[in-house]
Amino acid sequence: MVPGEEQILTNLRRGAVEYCVLAMLRDGERYGLDLARELSRGDVLIAGEGTLYPLLSRLRRTGLVETSWRESPSGPPRRYYSLTTQGAGALDAFRRVWAQFSDQVDLVLKGA
Repeated sequence: MVPGEEQILTNLRRGAVEYCVLAMLRDGERYGLDLARELSRGDVLIAGEGTLYPLLSRLRRTGLVETSWRESPSGPPRRYYSLTTQGAGALDAFRRVWAQFSDQVDLVLKGA
């Protein structure tokens, strides 16, 4: 990475990753490790699993996701995360705002 890219990436992650998690839950519940693996592909959205679980906990506390425990055939019980109605509303709002925001950023970066 070029000097400064890591700080830029950190700032972008801070604002977007929680909504990426909500989007990943829109089609149904997911196990935490599955979310972590998908988000960490390419090291862009999250750097590792350790950053995801505090985020999932915060989303649960704020009512955007809910959890359930299930027995696992290969170890201890697993916690599954699912989107709440409030979480779906937050995701819809983010999608609207993101479209406007990213369009404006693109215009500025292109010099229009």
